[in-house]
Amino acid sequence: MSSISAIGLSGAQAATTRMDVAAHNIANVQTERFQRQVVNQQSQESGGVSTSLAQAQEIGPELAKDLVEQKMATYTYRANLRSIQADQQMMGSLLDIEA
Repeated sequence: MSSISAIGLSGAQAATTRMDVAAHNIANVQTERFQRQVVNQQSQESGGVSTSLAQAQEIGPELAKDLVEQKMATYTYRANLRSIQADQQMMGSLLDIEA
C-alpha cells in the first residue's frame, strides 16, 4: 500500500472511531451522571493520524455536539476514501503507461 493510501486509511479509521464514540454518547444521553467520551486526534510525523479516547471534563449529555461530530466524521470518512481511490487510479494509470 502506498503512503497516500496508508494516510487515507488512517484517516478513515480515525473517522470511524469518532463516529463510534459519538454514537456511544448519543446512546447514553439519558444515563444518569453519564460522562461523555471524547476522541483526541494526533497527526503522525510519518503521515496519517492516530486517535485516543478520553473522558469529557463535564458530566452530562451534549447531544448537539455529538450529532455534529457524527456528521463531521461522515464527511471525513468520505474524503479519506476519495484519497485512497485517487491513489489507486494514479497507480493504475502509471501501470498502464509502463505497460
